[in-house]
Amino acid sequence: MKTETKKAIVKALKDTLPILAGYLVLGLGFGFMLARAGFATYWALIMSVTMYAGSMQYVGVGLIAESVSVGYAVMMTVLVNIRHVFYGVSLIDKYRNTGWRKIYMMFALTDETYSLVSTTELPKEVNKKQYYFFVSLFDQIYWISGCCLGCFLGNFFDSFNSAGIEYAMTALFVCIFADQWLTSGRRLITKRHISALVGIISTLSSLIVCNILGTEYFLIPSMIIILVALIALRPVLDRKEENENA
Repeated sequence: MKTETKKAIVKALKDTLPILAGYLVLGLGFGFMLARAGFATYWALIMSVTMYAGSMQYVGVGLIAESVSVGYAVMMTVLVNIRHVFYGVSLIDKYRNTGWRKIYMMFALTDETYSLVSTTELPKEVNKKQYYFFVSLFDQIYWISGCCLGCFLGNFFDSFNSAGIEYAMTALFVCIFADQWLTSGRRLITKRHISALVGIISTLSSLIVCNILGTEYFLIPSMIIILVALIALRPVLDRKEENENA
């Protein structure tokens, strides 16, 4: 194994260990739900290898169990995963010239993988392209392991009460957001929190308006507002980043 590849593997493994803990727990939750819906363990493996969609897999259990139409399933998938469009746009430069790895990294992009790829400062001796690939690979392996283990245990322990376990993914998102907010500065609110504030204000505004209009589909409007706001604030954010790097 080349020294460059070994360094990328070691760095990726070290950085993804916290995600291992989270994905095992979340995967267990999904596996239990899948088992309660009457599916065998191999279905957890199939879904985690081919879908690998985190929160959408949680939603997908109900969709499959209820035998919903293909159109409804597609609509729900778009609503739940529309954020990945914006993730992908922001990673175009990072994933450029990655060769055969690019297709897999596009497929394996999750919230946690995006967080590491977009924010981690790498030492010069670590190959960035290889690091991005191994982060994606390790994270999916963690997820597959948790899902399969959870489904196996769920089928093995028939009396286990899994009520409320579907909120595990929501809890993870809250923890990730809180951690990124706190690590962006010691003060409660700083210029480094601009992007997070845009997300909060846009989402709350969209939620309020959609509630008034009597619709539950607030995610796409909030994403559009966030995109427009961040584009408008791009000069401010770029200037802030230049000042920090100076």
